[in-house]
Amino acid sequence: MKKIIKVPLIVIGSIAALIAAGLGTTSVVNAVASQREMGGLEHYGQLVEVDGKKMNVLVQGDGPETIVMLPGLGTGAPAVDFAPVIDKLSPTYRVVAVEPLGYGLSDDTEVPRTSDNIVKEVHTALAELGVTKYALMGHSIAGIYALDYVNTYPSEVTAFVGIDSSVPNQPGSESIQGLEDLRGLKPLGLMRVLDSLAPSMYEGIDAYSAAQKEQMEILARHNALNDVAVSEAGLTGQNFEAARKQSFPTDLPVLLFVANSDNEEVPGWLELHQEQAATTSQGQVISLKGEHYLHHTQSEAIATETIAYLSAHTPAP
Repeated sequence: MKKIIKVPLIVIGSIAALIAAGLGTTSVVNAVASQREMGGLEHYGQLVEVDGKKMNVLVQGDGPETIVMLPGLGTGAPAVDFAPVIDKLSPTYRVVAVEPLGYGLSDDTEVPRTSDNIVKEVHTALAELGVTKYALMGHSIAGIYALDYVNTYPSEVTAFVGIDSSVPNQPGSESIQGLEDLRGLKPLGLMRVLDSLAPSMYEGIDAYSAAQKEQMEILARHNALNDVAVSEAGLTGQNFEAARKQSFPTDLPVLLFVANSDNEEVPGWLELHQEQAATTSQGQVISLKGEHYLHHTQSEAIATETIAYLSAHTPAP
């Protein structure tokens, strides 16, 4: 009996030792690779002081009017991710791409990711830059934060342009829980292993150079499961609930680009945006063929239509 018991214990001990050795290896590889990647990263934009933290902001173009761009949830390097649209808008506008705290090259923060806190931080960064009149352009969940933003600073925002932006009453807007439990995977190097097995979201997209793709993937890995990511995901439901009590001002120009995908993930996605646009006197919806990150493949159409719309609906400075 003792011998029968002893064999499985030896096997279990051997497996445990192998796992420990493997995790030790992945941990070291991850630490070395992360240090090398971040050390060789090309910096872009400028750092602005926000509540004792540094927020990265990219300013491109020197047009008389300004467009401020806000990213979708979890975008690794927003200023680089928006590059195809920025490049096409910047000959006409001054474009300010904000990387909120926890995103891109910005510092992480433990301040809860409520819409109110995010909006105040972005506004502080813009004020530091002297940006006081602008159209907001936001992707995905930025549509939720934009509702809070335009109602908090109505005298500053001249229009809102949504790139497949979220709407308050969309299904699937619950909080994402349990990310805190996954944070231990990152220092062990398991996140890097999983990342290497998954296809890149930029695979097959010609709008970015190889260097840009690499930079976005490095920063996505670096910021994954940081304090901001865990808090923002956990407060998603609360932020959507707060947004249901808000609406865009009835006279605010609102242009919404909506992805027309063969695999519609949210039932009635186009109709939900048409309903939101109808709440304003100048609302317009444009459906474009593509996936949720519409600006990856439709930057030309987005820029062209945005310039035409803002020229017709916002007063010259």
